[in-house]
Amino acid sequence: MSDNPAVQPAFDLDKGESVSLNNGSAVNLLSEAISLPAAIIYQSRLDNNIQWMRQFAASRGVQLAPHGKTTMTPAFFRRQRDAGAWGLTVATAHQASAAYRAGIGRVLMANQLVGRGNMALVASMLANPSFEFYCLVDSVANVAQLGRFFAERGVTLKVLIEIGVNGGRCGCRTQEQVDTLSAAIAREPNLALMGIETYEGVIGGAGAPEKIREHLLKVRNIAEQLMQRGQFASDKAILTGAGSAWYDIVCEVFAEADSNLFVPVIRPGCYLIHDQGIYMEAQQKVRERLGDSCAVSGDLQSALEIWAYVQSIPEPGQAILTVGKRDAAFDAGLPQPSLHYRPGQPAPVTADPEWEVYHIMDQHSAMRFDPKADLQVGDIIALSTSHPCLTFDKWRKLNVIDDQYNVLEQVDTCF
Repeated sequence: MSDNPAVQPAFDLDKGESVSLNNGSAVNLLSEAISLPAAIIYQSRLDNNIQWMRQFAASRGVQLAPHGKTTMTPAFFRRQRDAGAWGLTVATAHQASAAYRAGIGRVLMANQLVGRGNMALVASMLANPSFEFYCLVDSVANVAQLGRFFAERGVTLKVLIEIGVNGGRCGCRTQEQVDTLSAAIAREPNLALMGIETYEGVIGGAGAPEKIREHLLKVRNIAEQLMQRGQFASDKAILTGAGSAWYDIVCEVFAEADSNLFVPVIRPGCYLIHDQGIYMEAQQKVRERLGDSCAVSGDLQSALEIWAYVQSIPEPGQAILTVGKRDAAFDAGLPQPSLHYRPGQPAPVTADPEWEVYHIMDQHSAMRFDPKADLQVGDIIALSTSHPCLTFDKWRKLNVIDDQYNVLEQVDTCF
């Protein structure tokens, strides 16, 4: 299989273009020319993360299909493609359409394609012969629905069987279910079985690494059995897994499959933005598991901040910030101060580590600070976040800046 190609859409829809602000009069974030609160992306950190994961995947002999749901930002999709990504992962037909409109030539929908409206959207994209699309199946009922729909349109749909875990999400649980499903796919002339998929991130608790390895070995063994029986529609089948927390273990297990028969593909998404919360902790555990075997210098960097004003200091030691639930994720920890800037000063400084956002409302946050600290209304606080996915979906435009706080471009999201 070739590297992720670019396609020209067969129908004319908004592609979510970025808008360059470098037209001879660069806007600097510190000049207060941008309305706050605002979502800020550091270009140097974004580039670092793209290259770090690209190099990691190459060092492990796997392909990379980053999950686009994290950012839903077409300009970032294209950066990942241009850096050599094999394809782009999405979760829904709408997201697949956004990737297609952005010119992504290979899309893996790591979900079942259910419902005629969603099927019709995919079929319209598959009218473009240069576009590759894959989705998951885990039931005979869905296979029959897909087979009928795509036969009516004379289009072949490429599918992967999903293998799940007891108590988890979607996916076949047993070898018998896989055998029944693969036989059903073989009876549908407009479906092509192209590989096996799993998502290991639903496995947790005590002994999670060992349980994940055991599950991944099971998945690999199932794929190898199907290959031996000649049930794939290609001489080389896709073997894919990996979210943003356990991708190292997926590489370890799936890269051991015969490279002449399988294409191992990992699908982390949050690495592109990273964070100062749950994914920072997950990455630290990845590095601990890898030890000296990482083979890639440097590490992922948190690329996203929300910049907001100190709006009020109604009581000593309590500041109210102009950032709230409408602006930042709060499901995996509240946003926390990283930088402090007073307009007119040369540059931001690191925020006092004792400052803490302890409460968040729709449009406000409350931050504790030492009443003796030099903080005043009109100051700017840059906040780091945890779980970037749920911050991105709150913004329609993101400001990409350089390390001198110049706004290089504004990019659109397409949630």
